[in-house]
Amino acid sequence: MFSRILRTPNDGTLTILRLVLGVIFLAHGAQKVLGWYGGNGFSATMGMFEKMGIPALFAFLAIAAEFLGGLGLIVGFLGRIAAFGIMCNMVVAILTVHHSNGLFMNWTGTQSGEGFEFHLLAVAICLTLLIRGSGAMSIDHLLSRPQSARIKGFAGRAA
Repeated sequence: MFSRILRTPNDGTLTILRLVLGVIFLAHGAQKVLGWYGGNGFSATMGMFEKMGIPALFAFLAIAAEFLGGLGLIVGFLGRIAAFGIMCNMVVAILTVHHSNGLFMNWTGTQSGEGFEFHLLAVAICLTLLIRGSGAMSIDHLLSRPQSARIKGFAGRAA
């Protein structure tokens, strides 16, 4: 079972998707966990979720999915699990907050809030990573290679 979670092709396009999504969500998670990039930090974010009626466990899982999921995607470790957590966050955000604002982001400031186009793009990227895996230059790819290929890869050029 674990090997199926790690298995991924040596595909550079997946690496690009994984890295871009990982950087974006690590930054969003850092806002919530560490208060970086203009964020409020962990306690204030938990309080905000509480005011929205979200139970503490689900609030914690949402914050962890963004921060740890972003980190996991960047290094390519347990990429499918990271993508699943982020995808769940985005689906919940669409259904609970953004669907009423329509598809488009609030570029002109004329809407009551942000639309869900960003979230939909993130869901599509997550689905791709869930199906195909973390791709090249990932810990998942390194761990899913046969043992002999891993040894040759570290010792020099693999045949």
